[in-house]
Amino acid sequence: MNLVENFKEGLRSVQANLLRSVLTALIVAIGITSLVGILTAIDGIEYSVSESLSSLGVNTFDIYSKRNRNRSQQGVKEETFRPIYLQEMEKFIDQYSVPSTISLSARLTQIAEIKHNSAKTNPNVGITGVNEEYLAIKGLNIEKGRNFSTIETQYGSKVVVLGSKVVEAIYEDNEEALNSEVTFKGTRFRVIGVLKEKGQLAEDNYDNMVFVPVIVANQMAEGRGLEYVLTVGVNDVSKIELAMGEATGVMRSIRRDQVGAANTFEIEKSETLAENLESITGALRMGGFGVGFITLLGASIALMNIMLVSVTERTREVGVRKALGATPLRIRQQFVIEAIVVCILGGLGGIVLGIGIGNLISRAIGIDTFVIPWLWMLVGMIICVVVGLLSGYYPAFKASKLDPIESLRFE
Repeated sequence: MNLVENFKEGLRSVQANLLRSVLTALIVAIGITSLVGILTAIDGIEYSVSESLSSLGVNTFDIYSKRNRNRSQQGVKEETFRPIYLQEMEKFIDQYSVPSTISLSARLTQIAEIKHNSAKTNPNVGITGVNEEYLAIKGLNIEKGRNFSTIETQYGSKVVVLGSKVVEAIYEDNEEALNSEVTFKGTRFRVIGVLKEKGQLAEDNYDNMVFVPVIVANQMAEGRGLEYVLTVGVNDVSKIELAMGEATGVMRSIRRDQVGAANTFEIEKSETLAENLESITGALRMGGFGVGFITLLGASIALMNIMLVSVTERTREVGVRKALGATPLRIRQQFVIEAIVVCILGGLGGIVLGIGIGNLISRAIGIDTFVIPWLWMLVGMIICVVVGLLSGYYPAFKASKLDPIESLRFE
């Protein structure tokens, strides 16, 4: 009996005990479904967030004030640094010579209430002051209207761009938001733009935010210092390190940092966001592997038990095969292949279910991308073969050691 015949015999055995084989394959399928499903959902989330980060690009970096924690170590108080002022940020934009796009932003509040006529939002809307480059560099698209003009940001016009959730909250379905007026923090603004929905997995909850010119935000702060952030998008990604070095030099000059002294500001490359994302998804993948491993462990034990029962039921068949010249190796192959066939059938079903469930989970949390995880499909099939091999080997070994004479007498 050759290897091909053993495969055929494995399929015939599965067909002869169809219900038992289906139930066994279903146990394996559940394990593979949990493994592939979780990993597919994680890949979908990672793809969506990576796409959002790619709108920023790995060729961007941020400059912002150094945070003063007022900590003391061995009786020595930590050095504090004055914040970066709006004028210093504007000087940097004027003096920075590397070809790039530079956005300037400052968060005014996270608890604003936006009013339009008699309608108003919950007091949880964020107000951010920005320049004309902010929306583009953050990957925010205008659905209706337009972006801020250079003149509006320079002279502080009372104009506003609304997030999609804010529009839904204060406008009727048939009501036009453009060129209407909204009020917040005692100031009236004209609506010039409405953003496309960004989704909750974005860097910030942009859908529940409104944007005003940064000078207006500074005026509305009423003397309270805002934390200004510069995001620099370098045109040539290969020159990111050079651009960061140039930015450090320009900002140190503006801040009048002493030679040899530490920077009085922070500069951070956006790749750290991708690295943080990778660490989070890596932990989620480990959790997915853990859940899948536990389920597959139960499946392998159930499969081994069923294969032992199968060996007992087919003792006379084994005796006949040995009497006709089948070697112990061929007997072992027969039962191991049968176990592997059952696992592969279960694995195929589990992969299909896992891809479907994983993408449904992604869709449920607002991710429209359909992910086919080729790597995890391959891993799932390899795991199925390994589970079948490990679960089927002991029953196969037991069958190969049966005495042919005693087996033929077995009833």
